Amino acid sequence: MSGVESKTEVFTISGPEMPEPAARSGKTKNEKSCTVFERYVQPCFAELFGTTLFVFVGCSSVVGNVALGAIQPAVSHGLALGVLITLFGQISGGHFNPAVSLSVYLCGGMELLLLVPYVVAQMCGGMMGAGLVKAVYPPAVYGLGGAFDAVTLSNDIGKATLAEAIMTMFLTTAVCMGAVNSQTSTQLAPFCIGLTVTANILAGGVLSGACMNPARAFGPAVVANHWIHHWVYWVGPICGALLTVVTVRLLFGDQKTRLLLK
Repeated sequence: MSGVESKTEVFTISGPEMPEPAARSGKTKNEKSCTVFERYVQPCFAELFGTTLFVFVGCSSVVGNVALGAIQPAVSHGLALGVLITLFGQISGGHFNPAVSLSVYLCGGMELLLLVPYVVAQMCGGMMGAGLVKAVYPPAVYGLGGAFDAVTLSNDIGKATLAEAIMTMFLTTAVCMGAVNSQTSTQLAPFCIGLTVTANILAGGVLSGACMNPARAFGPAVVANHWIHHWVYWVGPICGALLTVVTVRLLFGDQKTRLLLK
C-alpha cells in the first residue's frame, strides 16, 4: 500500500474523492467527462434519491404509527438512514440533511462548490418523499403527513429549539467524528449514525419531534401546507451543527482539522 491511504478504501460520508487530472492520469476525453459526472452530478442525484427514500420511510412511519409511540418512528428513521448511508456513502457521502452537509463542509469534509447543490437536492428530495407518502395513504389516515408541530409537542418553543440543537449536535458529532475526522473514522459509521437518530427520537420525540433535519421538516410542511413554528426545525439543527463544528475544530479533530493546539 502506498504512503497515502486513499479515501475510497474506507467508508466516508464526506463526499467523493477528488480525481486526478486527465493529463496526469492519462484518461481519455470520455473518461474525463465521466469523472466530472461522478464528482459533481452523481453525488447530487444520490442526495436527491436518498433523501426522497429517507423522508418517505420517515413520514410513513409517523402516518402509519398505530401504536402512537416513539418506537416505530425511531426504528424506521434509524434503520433507513443507516442503510442509505451504506449504499450511497461512497457516492455523495450520504448526508441527506442540510445540517449534516453544513457541518461536514465546515469540518473540511467536502467542497464548497457542492454545498448549495446538496442542500437543494435534499430539499427537493424532502418534498418528493413527502409527496409519495400523500400519494399512497388515504386522506383519512394521512393527517399532517409526518409534518412537525412544535406547539403540540412542547409548551415552550425555546425548549423545543434547544432540544433540536442538542440532538442535532449529537447526530452531526457522530457524522463528523465517525466518518470525516481521520483520527476517529470507522467503517461502523452508518450503523452509529443510524443508532444516533434512533436514540434521539426515543429521547426527544416528545419535546420537539426530534427532527434534526431541515429537509425532513420542509418536505412534509410543503405537502401538508403546515408551517406552525416551522423555523424551529431550521434554527435548532443549524445551531447544533455549528456547535459540532466548534468542538471538532477546537477540541476533537485530528491535526489537520484542529485550528488550535496543533
